[in-house]
Amino acid sequence: MSQEQAANKKAILVVSFGTSYPETLKLNIESVENRIREAFPGYEVRRAFTSRTVIKRIAERDGVQIDNERQALERLHTEGYQEVYLQPLHIVPGAEYDKVKRLVSHYAHAKEKAFATIRLGRPLLYSMGVDDHPDDYEIAIRALVHQLPAAAPDKAVVLMGHGGIHPGNAAYAALQLKLEEAGLNNVFIYTVEGFPSLESIIGKLKQKQVKQVTLMPFLLVAGDHATNDMAGEEEDSAKSQLAAAGFAVDVYFHGLGENTAIQDIYVAHLRSAIAHPPHGHVCAHGHGHHHKGHCHTHAHGHGHKGHCHGNGHGHKD
Repeated sequence: MSQEQAANKKAILVVSFGTSYPETLKLNIESVENRIREAFPGYEVRRAFTSRTVIKRIAERDGVQIDNERQALERLHTEGYQEVYLQPLHIVPGAEYDKVKRLVSHYAHAKEKAFATIRLGRPLLYSMGVDDHPDDYEIAIRALVHQLPAAAPDKAVVLMGHGGIHPGNAAYAALQLKLEEAGLNNVFIYTVEGFPSLESIIGKLKQKQVKQVTLMPFLLVAGDHATNDMAGEEEDSAKSQLAAAGFAVDVYFHGLGENTAIQDIYVAHLRSAIAHPPHGHVCAHGHGHHHKGHCHTHAHGHGHKGHCHGNGHGHKD
């Protein structure tokens, strides 16, 4: 391979938590990967999962080996790719996103560069419209509206997010506020492992005298959490708890990855990552960052247009 050919080798790594459900993998992850292939025809598009458990389960059951994020980048390096962009399909900047972010930062700041360019796009919910950045929450809500049932005073939609102890999971509470600001007063979000809780949502539904609830996963895939925690027949599932509280419950059993407007958001975030100035660009001054002469650049595709940022920003699908 000539140096020119090596320099022209460009790849996109689509990174998700993963799922062991074959049908939902096709509908929610493969569909986004294919959308990215259509949008970026000059790039090799690869898949990586961050969940070692899911990877192991698929290997044992199907004999199919899926790379984790480290293996996928090593493979691209070995194959001579020089320009690499990672687009996470995570919903919030939580633990799984951080795992990828740390890896990209390691490659970006290594003394011996494995790649000429490596950048990371942002998850579904990240920026909030500050300093000329887009409001990812408003954009996601507009995409979500495509799949919401017709509104009525006695009807509500309850979205299920994952949640967790990582501070990035505060995104779900922010999303609730953003839903209210958008006038979607009968759309609520709770998380399986955090705040807001389903219990608090049930209280709000009763206050509003809601009679009928549509449960909907606010997850990339309608996999294990949607099947069991949301729609399961056990008494601790969201469906059972809502029914026990006196609501008529129906289930919208589709992951966000099936929503073409959500797919377009991931494409837009990737496009932003590719357009981001390369590492080592000169920081614009006057942004109130006190770095004492140090300029810290990131492996993030947030379209900062020359802003200088300090240390790192602080899910499973």
